[in-house]
Amino acid sequence: MAESEIEVVRALLGSKPRPFGWEERRRRLDEVGAVWPVAEDVRLENVAIGGNPAEFSSVAKADPSGVLLFFHGGGYCSGSILSHRRMVTEAGRACGLRTLAVGYRLAPENPFPASFEDAIAAWFYLRKQGFAAGKIIVGGDSAGGGLTLALLQHLRDTREEAPACAWLASPWTDLTMSGDTMGSKDTVDPLIHRVYLEELAQAYVPTGINRKDPRISPLFADLRGLPPLLIQVGSDETLLADSTRFAEAAGAAENAVTLEIWPRMIHAWPVWNARLEPGRRALAHLGEFARRWLA
Repeated sequence: MAESEIEVVRALLGSKPRPFGWEERRRRLDEVGAVWPVAEDVRLENVAIGGNPAEFSSVAKADPSGVLLFFHGGGYCSGSILSHRRMVTEAGRACGLRTLAVGYRLAPENPFPASFEDAIAAWFYLRKQGFAAGKIIVGGDSAGGGLTLALLQHLRDTREEAPACAWLASPWTDLTMSGDTMGSKDTVDPLIHRVYLEELAQAYVPTGINRKDPRISPLFADLRGLPPLLIQVGSDETLLADSTRFAEAAGAAENAVTLEIWPRMIHAWPVWNARLEPGRRALAHLGEFARRWLA
């Protein structure tokens, strides 16, 4: 069943070639991400954080005192609240929490550190709303996973309270693209390839800034003192090594790390949880992990 379902998703992704312009790419990601809408019982509330759009979601049994703060993927250049709405709302259901999805500023119009600054602003928005740090989970997929890790470093370095735990779905942790699966998984990954990632990295990182800057490539950060981490990645991803190398480095720095490698899954597969059973199971694993660490 899982194999036939993932083939449906692969067919969806391959039904149209990737557009060239940024606006066209953004529309395409919104289209394929939102092909299956949110469940009927999900309540949505639009808010703004420093001029950027954000969206709370909740279901009937969500704990109002806790929240999943989520940063979408899209290579820092695309992705939106819309493209990831089904993933975020069902992740909140699995955790028994409200969610806050953040529409951070995108490159190339707004290169680094704009999205990093927006991630920090989102954290303090929640704190000012009265959410205790121990009742917040921070997470994201792909580039959003990188933003999650950049935020965690910032909170540690500025001696702020840390969230209860963090969730990284197919995280992009190395913008130097040095992982060996960049080549070994190239023929099986339907989405992410080196040339495409290089274009995104050039758009996101201004000239003169080293891509090994830990706020850009968390793989090269001082990883001591992070909250518990759940990393979920598919076996068919060119970014597989971004997860495995990061998990090894974070574990060696004495953090609690759970790494899950999902057979035959592709980049950010929980986005399509409405029609993909492994996507629903991955979110269920997130819920179990969250309840273990929430205050």
